Amino acid sequence: MKRLALPLLITFGLLSICMLMVVYPLSVWESGVRGLSIWWEVLFPSLFPFFVISELLLGLGIVHFMGTLLHPFMRPVFRIPGTGGFVAAISYASGYPVGAKLTAKLWEQKQITREEGERLVAFTTTSDPIFLIGAVSVGFFHMPALAGILAIAHYGSGLIVGLLMRFHGPKDPLETNTEALPEEVNRLKHAFHAMHQARESDGRSLGQLVQQAIRSSLQLMTVVGGLVVFFSVILELFTEAGFMNGMYHWLEQVLLFLGLPTELSQSLVGGLFEVTLGARYAGTLEGVPLIYKVAAAASILSWGGLSVHAQVVSILNSTPLRYLPFMFARAVHAILAAGIVFLCWNPIMNTVDTINWSGSSDSSSLLTGIHLLPSQLAITMMLIGGLMLITAVYVWIKQLTAKTQD
Repeated sequence: MKRLALPLLITFGLLSICMLMVVYPLSVWESGVRGLSIWWEVLFPSLFPFFVISELLLGLGIVHFMGTLLHPFMRPVFRIPGTGGFVAAISYASGYPVGAKLTAKLWEQKQITREEGERLVAFTTTSDPIFLIGAVSVGFFHMPALAGILAIAHYGSGLIVGLLMRFHGPKDPLETNTEALPEEVNRLKHAFHAMHQARESDGRSLGQLVQQAIRSSLQLMTVVGGLVVFFSVILELFTEAGFMNGMYHWLEQVLLFLGLPTELSQSLVGGLFEVTLGARYAGTLEGVPLIYKVAAAASILSWGGLSVHAQVVSILNSTPLRYLPFMFARAVHAILAAGIVFLCWNPIMNTVDTINWSGSSDSSSLLTGIHLLPSQLAITMMLIGGLMLITAVYVWIKQLTAKTQD
């Protein structure tokens, strides 16, 4: 009977959704069109190029080249191979779910173990800076000055999650030997050798590589679009049926117990399902101190919404990576992000101008899409360059310490 409980529950839920779709056909149509518009106008132009580029970089061996150079920093700090640093740079610049896709590709190439993949995807599932600045800070809050504290809270807490996840999984003695590297003076030579080996093992011609990269990226974008439309419809049906009111009431009691404004319930419940909806609600709340609205937005961005969770699960479905560590990391990320907002509010916001932006809420659409792809690529290069610099400094300090001890 216990084995039948979950299938029966899923069947009952799907039948209930079908009945609601019959009762509210207009809402289904409007929410579906709205979700499709978000996918086509925002997600497709901003994610599809990165999906294709990441496939090409993996096939050409560039990821392995960068991974060899970043290995001395990423392995001892985050307990992931150096290729994880490259994944982190791309995913932080392009947003979810690029990190999950690259993690799945690394597992397919046997570059990471299951535990390493779970650590990697846990802290590389973040919003992209363009959405954080353009849509949230400018479009929803009308305050460009909030971009700084939102970025510090969101990305800073993400790195803390990465440090915490290094304790995830048992210590494997083979972990440090899977990518044994030669002396530092030969590291660049070894990086070129790793790139050449990766290119040789791939074996595809450039034409085949481009063709397959485009095909697989289109398939993944179709899945992402379907999930965005699905969750848009589900959320609208729940709202029309009054289910959301019950969730609002329950969360209001929790917020009241914690001493937080109960008005945040609509934003947090919306963000539980879909990050854009929750962040928009947070920006439009009336009568709530700004610090609480920003903390809610940071928490929602870090949680990602069940829509993003479903995207990540669908991408990782072909791997043995588990969902529970990812969900736990997202919850910790959300709590840490809100906490950082409260801790850093006075030091940061006292030094910036918080005058409202004079533009309309539609300004978010001006700051997303294909025309800002060069900005995302520039951010990616800056992050990679920063990681390279940090790695060089880390290795230099390590060598200097070793010489001092001798």
